Amino acid sequence: MHMKACKGAYFSIMESERTGCGMIITNVETFIVGNSWKNWLFVKLHTKEGIYGIGEGTLNGFAKTVEAAIHELKHLYIGMDVHDVETIALKMTRDVYSDGGQIQGSALAAIETACWDIIGKEAELPLYKLLGGKCHEKLRCYANGWYRGPRDPQSFHEKAKDVVARGYTALKFDPFGNAWRTVDRKDFRIGLEIIAAVREAVGPEVDLLIEGHNRFSVHTALQFAEAMLPYEPTWFEAPVPPQRISSMVEVAKRSPVPIACGEDYYNREQFAELLQHDAVHIVQLEPQYLGISASKQICGMVHAHGGVTAPHSAQGPICSVVCAHLNMATPNFFIHEIFDEFNEPWEEHLLTPPLKVDRGYLLPPEGPGLGIDLNLEEIAKHPYDPGHWLPLFKQGWEKREKH
Repeated sequence: MHMKACKGAYFSIMESERTGCGMIITNVETFIVGNSWKNWLFVKLHTKEGIYGIGEGTLNGFAKTVEAAIHELKHLYIGMDVHDVETIALKMTRDVYSDGGQIQGSALAAIETACWDIIGKEAELPLYKLLGGKCHEKLRCYANGWYRGPRDPQSFHEKAKDVVARGYTALKFDPFGNAWRTVDRKDFRIGLEIIAAVREAVGPEVDLLIEGHNRFSVHTALQFAEAMLPYEPTWFEAPVPPQRISSMVEVAKRSPVPIACGEDYYNREQFAELLQHDAVHIVQLEPQYLGISASKQICGMVHAHGGVTAPHSAQGPICSVVCAHLNMATPNFFIHEIFDEFNEPWEEHLLTPPLKVDRGYLLPPEGPGLGIDLNLEEIAKHPYDPGHWLPLFKQGWEKREKH
């Protein structure tokens, strides 16, 4: 019987015609890792051929729910070829004929990421090579999560100095406490004092990225945008809730500070509606809700509208790796978000090898696929806890303690 090669393996003609040199999904395992401010959800996707891939489905407050969705929907992807990522995405979204929002998107992203990991392993190439190749020598990062502690200008000032001493040239922070829609005059003043303290600490050359966390009404957002302008922020992020794109567009067109947003959206259509207004030019897509295929397509949409991308990378460590690969292969990439260096110290032991930031810059792993693997022994030390979530509208959330 004649044999033919398929990426390093050999199959009979009959076998290769039946499988199409595929990698058939046979099972999925899920793992939840608890830390004080978020439960991380990881998956391990197995194939008939013995190659497995890993992915992430983290969603603040919904780890068990997304885990259940991954298993409830597995009848749609078990038996599928991992190469058919677009079809798998349609089966897990369109074919269900229900809009599960970020929960459904997180489940899809976990599976689709694991598929891409397997594809990269089979091809013996890092993921970014499959997404378009190297567009940058290295990825500039901004620090987030560095300001854990009291909402006090002096605390922010001292911690900001430490961050720039590590080599970071950009910092993101939320100075607004537990504000929602409007703020009183005292809180308004404290927010501005924190921004001023950070600017004084880091000097004029460092980018300040002001996080709004969807807090404000249009008018309050615009008041803050005007008031923070003297401190020259690079962007004002998610100043209003994402559901009404018209509100985000209104703020973006009237704000003297550039507006960044996009982390809440979970399909292409939402980005298409946002981009058609030509008002927001810094787009923070969330691969964790979209999957890698849609994320790459949205990066192209942003490129076509003259915008830049700064993907949201505040979920867990696999999400950071995915964003690193995506950003390396995106010509219009702007800046990469880093939480990992400011999380629990044991986080660096969850993945092998860990993703490392070097003086404010990083490179994606060069191993095949994602280039990393799960450390199951370390994962077992940090179980799920329902108190592990981030209550952004509760006093003292900045401390990132168990709730």
